[in-house]
Amino acid sequence: MSKLFSEENRAAFSKPLNLDNPVVIQVLGICSALAVTSQLKPAIVMGLSVTVITAFSNVIISLLRKTIPNRIRIIVQLVVVAALVTIVSQLLKAYVYDVSVQLSVYVGLIITNCILMGRLEAFAMQNSPWPSMLDGIGNGLGYAWVLVVVGFIRELFGFGTLLGFQIVPQSWYVENGGWYINNGMMVMPAMSLVIVGCVIWAHRSINKEDK
Repeated sequence: MSKLFSEENRAAFSKPLNLDNPVVIQVLGICSALAVTSQLKPAIVMGLSVTVITAFSNVIISLLRKTIPNRIRIIVQLVVVAALVTIVSQLLKAYVYDVSVQLSVYVGLIITNCILMGRLEAFAMQNSPWPSMLDGIGNGLGYAWVLVVVGFIRELFGFGTLLGFQIVPQSWYVENGGWYINNGMMVMPAMSLVIVGCVIWAHRSINKEDK
């Protein structure tokens, strides 16, 4: 049991959540922040989808790493990821169809997510299945929390809602005699890039001494 949760394994899981975060430190996966974070729900679903796919693809590639010819390793990795993405896409259509429509083609584009492919090449091909799973979960959750933060801010200030529930009271709106107007800029893709930039700045400022 101690080997399962050794310092190295704990680091494989925890570092991507903070000090080696794939988005705010490595600046990977930014495209998703532009595409799926106008509302909180699709941001959560995308984050969880990437986490599941990254974890399982890391495990599968780790199990196969000694049998994969070096010259076709990228092809094998893509086949594994594509199969998992197809399964996740079908599950989303079956159980959360409205969210799958919002995510549209971006679920399929997980296949080319640079975070996922990077972990397969840099970690899963070099390590055993258990650390690879921890690394996949850590990087997936590290990616997911950034999307959740961006989706939270954009939906709250852009629509006055969170997860579809009205947060800003209707009486506050100008049309009802109040003072509040939803910020239309928040629903524009460019604004997500600005928010991600602010998250990166805040994260690096807070962790400056640790780095």
